[in-house]
Amino acid sequence: MQVGVIGCGNMGGGMVRQLVAAGMSPICFDPNQATCDLMRSAGAEVATSALQLASKAQIIILSLPKAAVVEEVMGQIMTSIQPESIILDTSTSDPATSQKMAALSIAQGSQFIDGPVSGGPEAANAGTMTMLLGGDVQAIDALRPVLDVITAKTVVVGGSGAGHAAKIANNMLCAANLVLVAEAVRLGEASGVSAKDLLAGINAGSGRSGVSEVNFPKWVLSDAFDSGFTMGLMRKDVGLALDLAKSSGVDVTGFSGIADIWLNQSDHVADTADFNEIVKYADKDRTDV
Repeated sequence: MQVGVIGCGNMGGGMVRQLVAAGMSPICFDPNQATCDLMRSAGAEVATSALQLASKAQIIILSLPKAAVVEEVMGQIMTSIQPESIILDTSTSDPATSQKMAALSIAQGSQFIDGPVSGGPEAANAGTMTMLLGGDVQAIDALRPVLDVITAKTVVVGGSGAGHAAKIANNMLCAANLVLVAEAVRLGEASGVSAKDLLAGINAGSGRSGVSEVNFPKWVLSDAFDSGFTMGLMRKDVGLALDLAKSSGVDVTGFSGIADIWLNQSDHVADTADFNEIVKYADKDRTDV
């Protein structure tokens, strides 16, 4: 089956490279010509438009920045999608958009699966992403040969929209843990415990998390701040969590204060900065971040 990728930036581009390495001869499209040139040099076929790609591919992977763009692109390609094709949306979107796109796809004879990913550009380029999947189980099974190439772990979490609900919840916890671990480190240092020693203790105990085990050692304590995921993207995800809580009628009082830090109290940290730089939110006088 022909596999196509729409949106070939950091994440989509990594998926394209993995598909090429696996001998799948993917076709791809991105509105940025320079990105298309990179994909062509990596060995992928480049379509002249998303519409052309949809007419040729039986599996269409979307790697787009937000739900509104997913809906826009789907509106552009819907009439060209082949019957029995499968659209795999790896963007961080929202459950309502996924459910809407799934219903439209079924009416056209295709399937829309939500499969947001974790791991960042490094994992996309290594084929080691984790993907949370929501949608028709048979369609997900049909995607397995592709999923085995671009991911190291997949978790089917439910029907249409479930993948994006789970991803929003995951990123909600990551956003919270970054703020909380930063506060714990400051508390430890004020008590004479170095950040490195404090984290060793936390990671041996019940307070450990992906942030304490990976983010802080790899990107914060090293002062690298080069994970490939930006403050702006995480701020968007924090907003998605608040929106989902509101539409679902769920009280997220505990998270609301942390969301306020991301959205309102850290404006000295630019949207273009690495998302791990939220640890600097208390440093109001910084002008170089």
